Amino acid sequence: MKLVRYGPKGQEKPGLLDSGGTIRDLSAIVADIDGAALAPESLDRLRGLDPASLPRVEGQPRLGPCVTGVGKIIAIGLNYSDHAAETGAEVPKEPITFMKATTAITGPYDEVEIPRGSERTDWEVELAVVIGSTAKYVREEEAMAHVAGYCILNDVSERDFQMNHCGQWVKGKSHDTFAPIGPWLVTRDEIPDPNDLAMWLEVDGRRYQDGNTRTMIFKVPYLVSYLSRFMRLAPGDIIATGTPPGVGLGQQPPVFLRPGQTMRLGIAGLGEQRLVTVAA
Repeated sequence: MKLVRYGPKGQEKPGLLDSGGTIRDLSAIVADIDGAALAPESLDRLRGLDPASLPRVEGQPRLGPCVTGVGKIIAIGLNYSDHAAETGAEVPKEPITFMKATTAITGPYDEVEIPRGSERTDWEVELAVVIGSTAKYVREEEAMAHVAGYCILNDVSERDFQMNHCGQWVKGKSHDTFAPIGPWLVTRDEIPDPNDLAMWLEVDGRRYQDGNTRTMIFKVPYLVSYLSRFMRLAPGDIIATGTPPGVGLGQQPPVFLRPGQTMRLGIAGLGEQRLVTVAA
C-alpha cells in the first residue's frame, strides 16, 4: 500500500493511493496516518479494503508529510561507504546517530527555507524507515517485523551550523522545513529489499546524487536492532538511514543551496519530491 496525507498544511486527511494513482479518502477508516494507523493490525485492516469502495479525492490536492505524530527522527551519519570516502572520513565501526527535530518535518512539494545567515545549506536524499510497532532490545532477525514501511526523507543540513557551532549535529539538521518526507509511505510488503534501491537527487536539473542503498554500511535490520538497544522505538518514529555520495559539501569546490532553486529527488518505488528553496 501507498499511504498519503493530503490537504492544506495543518488540515491534512489520511488517504490511500490506488493502483491507478488516484487518492482514496481514508477518513472514515483511520483518524490519520500516525503510529496507531501503522500498527500491524491496522495495516492488515487497510490491506483488506477495496480501494474502489473508498471516496475518490478529486483534483490534485497538496500532499503533506506522509506520517504525522512522529515522536522522534533518528538519523544515521556516514552510513554509505562511498559517501564516507567522499568526505574523507573513516568508515564508522558503529552507527553514528543524531536527532533531527520533528518541527523540521514538511511535505514533499513544500518550500525549504534557507536559514538566516546560512551560506552552506546542503541536501541529502535518504531512505527513511518508519516504525510500526514498539521495538526495544529486538534481535536483528526480528527487527523487520517492527517496520511499517518506508518513505523518502531529504536530510537538509546547514553545514556551518552542523560543524562549527559546537556540540552535536542537531543544530545544523533541525531548522524548519529541513525534513521533507513523502510523497507517500510505502508499506514494508511492497519493498522486498530496502537494501537495494536506486536513489538520486538533482538541483536545478543537475544530478548530484546517483546512488543505491546497497552501499549502506549498516543495513536496515541492523539499524532497527542497534537503535532499540539505546532507546525504545515507538510507532511512527522515523529512522533516516544516511545518504550516498554527491552532497554539496563533497563537490570540488563545494556547492550549496540558495533561495530560488529547485531540488528533485527520488528513490525507486517510493516516488519523488520536488522542493523549492526560499529565504527564511
